[in-house]
Order: sequence, then C-alpha cells, then structure tokens
Amino acid sequence: MTGWYPVFLKEMLQFRRKLLRLGYIFSAMMAPIIYLVTFGLGLGKTVKLSEGTDYLTFLLPGLVAMSSMNNSYSWVASSLNLSRLYFKTFQVYIQSPIKPFSIMIGEVMAGMVKGLFASLLIIVVGFVVPSKFSINLIFILTLLLNCFMFACLGVITGMITKSHEDTATYSNFFIMPMAFFSGTFFSIDRIPLIFKPIIYIMPLTHTNILIRKSYIDTEAMISLSLILFYCLCFFLIGSTLMKKYSE
Repeated sequence: MTGWYPVFLKEMLQFRRKLLRLGYIFSAMMAPIIYLVTFGLGLGKTVKLSEGTDYLTFLLPGLVAMSSMNNSYSWVASSLNLSRLYFKTFQVYIQSPIKPFSIMIGEVMAGMVKGLFASLLIIVVGFVVPSKFSINLIFILTLLLNCFMFACLGVITGMITKSHEDTATYSNFFIMPMAFFSGTFFSIDRIPLIFKPIIYIMPLTHTNILIRKSYIDTEAMISLSLILFYCLCFFLIGSTLMKKYSE
C-alpha cells in the first residue's frame, strides 16, 4: 500500500514546479473567472431563479464543481498520456515493484490535489464577491468525491488514448458538454424533458445537485449514491487497465 507515495510525490514535485510560475495560477483561474464575470456579474442581475436564490450564489458552487472536474481530469489524463507515449516514464512504474493498484491510488490522489487547488481559488473569489455563497460539510464531501471521480476518469482516458490529440477529443466529447449542460450555469429543471435522461447520466449533474444542498434529502441521497457508484466504477476500470497494461 505504501507504493502509491513515490508516484504521488513525483506528481507533486512537478506540480510545485508549476506553482512557482504565476502564469500557471492565472491560467487555472482564467476560465472560471471569465464565466463568473460574464454570467454571474454580467447576466446575473437579469436572471431570476424559481427557488429565490440570486444567480451569483447559484453559479459559484457550479463553478467550483466544474473547476474541480476540469483540473482533476485533465491533469491526470494528459500526464498519463504523455508519460506513456512520449516520455516513456510510465513504463518505469510498471517494471518497478509497485502494484498497479498503488499506481492508481498515487495518480488519483495527485489529480485530487490539483482539482482541490483550482477549486480553492474559486472558493476564495466566492467569498470576495457580493453573494450569499457559503460552504458546509455536504459541499466539502461532494467536492472531494468529485475530484476523486474525475481523477479516476482521467486515468481511464490516459490509459486508452493512442495519441495526445485523443485526450483533447475525449475532453471535447465528454468533459465540455458536462461543463455546460449539467447544471453549472442554469438549473437542469429548465432543460427540455426529452434531454433529461441524458443529462442525468452525466456524473457532473449529480455533483451540481449535491454541492448546492444544505441538508440531505431524497434527491441528495440519490445523487450521492450515483456519485459513489461512478467513483467505484471508474476506479475499478482504471485499476484494471493498469493491471492489464502491456504496451
């Protein structure tokens, strides 16, 4: 079980090197800040929500969920893809006396740290702008599960892609639609009924539902159960891909 730590440490050392560059921090904040200014501060005053919440307060948890998804997923997927196909460092992991399960844990935990870092930047902004944004235990639990879930999905993508361009293709087909249609910017109640079955299949939909809850109700329990189900499935699939890796 201790084999995960060298994998995690290697990723954190690379991450620390990036943190020393101000450009990385600004790039991590840029897209969410643009969405916040455009939708929250720009259009927010004209948007009326049926539940009586102001739009900026509604938007901020969605931006946290989206940022944690993007960063947890993209870092792991890109890092694995590059280390497999170009730098050939992933093969060192496989040949070393580290079990695939431990490699999986190390990569996922590293992805979670990067997702949490990006989310923290948005949370800080959320407390600065004029809104009723707040966090609670459900918020924190949901954020952790979301980072874990999409880091596991990033492992799957990083293991099955055949080129670096494939990583962007998967992101365009799966991650980008989730960012816009899973309740980040508007309530899923406004989505036409014919599209709702597809929307409710998307993992981020249930993150957005749960992260905005102040207490556990039936809807929250269903979303939490589905998120746990996705976490388990993605983790097992990623672990299996690493175990059967023979490239």
